[in-house]
Amino acid sequence: MSQQASPDRDRSGADVTVLMTGAGAPGASGIVRSLRAGGDHDVRIVGVDMDPDAYGFALVDANYTVPAGTADGYLARIRELVDAEAVDVVLPLTTAELQPLADGRESIDATVMISPNEALQLANDKGALYATLAEQGFACAPRFRVVDDEADFREAVAALGYPETPVCFKRPVASGMRGFRVLDEGEDRLTRLMEEKPDAAVTTLDEVLPVLREAEEFPELVVMEYLPGEEYSVDVLAMGDDVGPVVPRSRERTRAGISFAGTVEKRTDLIEAATAIAEELGLRYNVNVQFRYDAAGTPKVIEINPRVAGTIVMCVGAGANMPYLGVKHALGEAVPPVDVAWGTEMVRYWQELFRSPDGETYLVDEAGPVPTARPP
Repeated sequence: MSQQASPDRDRSGADVTVLMTGAGAPGASGIVRSLRAGGDHDVRIVGVDMDPDAYGFALVDANYTVPAGTADGYLARIRELVDAEAVDVVLPLTTAELQPLADGRESIDATVMISPNEALQLANDKGALYATLAEQGFACAPRFRVVDDEADFREAVAALGYPETPVCFKRPVASGMRGFRVLDEGEDRLTRLMEEKPDAAVTTLDEVLPVLREAEEFPELVVMEYLPGEEYSVDVLAMGDDVGPVVPRSRERTRAGISFAGTVEKRTDLIEAATAIAEELGLRYNVNVQFRYDAAGTPKVIEINPRVAGTIVMCVGAGANMPYLGVKHALGEAVPPVDVAWGTEMVRYWQELFRSPDGETYLVDEAGPVPTARPP
């Protein structure tokens, strides 16, 4: 099936059904609100997750459990739900489901919002991504090496400045902060132990080598330069050889890789870099490019998330409803220009979802229990 709905089909004012995977993901609630706030479509949301207690099930119009993205039966279950719920668009929220959905997209009778396979695989593999950016002459390509044994690992961290300066390493393919560490010999470990909350991201070479030696085979790692400057996420509506809105936002406070505070900023250097990368790689739909500035003030790519980002609601609050615009593009509709309120700030907070013994879901505010707007 074509991966974009026919532009000849008139959907003006019509209901659109979106199957959203990862209904238990941290960003699911913000994306649900974004889709409902689109305006010119009544969006019906079918949420799926492998966890039967996913909190997002209380926020959507219909919900189903599915196998893990890498499990047998996952694609068959998605196809079954797409047909049963007359789904128009599949919007994946979790990284683990991207490749299985991409591999099976032709058998799914809906538009699947995922980049072409070659672009998807490149974006998901940090070593291949950095190499491609360097080969194409992008100034935002970080200094890096890919290693798969202890000798090369030692050589790589030394070549990138360790122990005089910190050095980072991570798995080529991973999501969130899984496998990411900063080697920093100058870290004041006593102060960190006694005065700061635990954070496993900072360590030393002597501490990690015994752990890596325990593996049956030394893991493949990407060793890269340490970037001490500010970190930004740039949300892009990619259209292959063109782009729609491009919105940078700072990551001023994060927890486990999730933004809890930030500002939408008009950073021309980041907009131009993210645009060029999306066009060069041929990415499609909602993608997120993460940058961090080096000591000289040059932005360097940390990673690309070839999916809708968990904190994309920050863009929505600033006037750019990126998830909804991505759905419009998937439907073959024109994407209107956006008027971004640059300087908009966001602070994220937790909100509890309760389930009564008889299965009713509700929130609690100053007036007491409030039923959720959607059925469980």
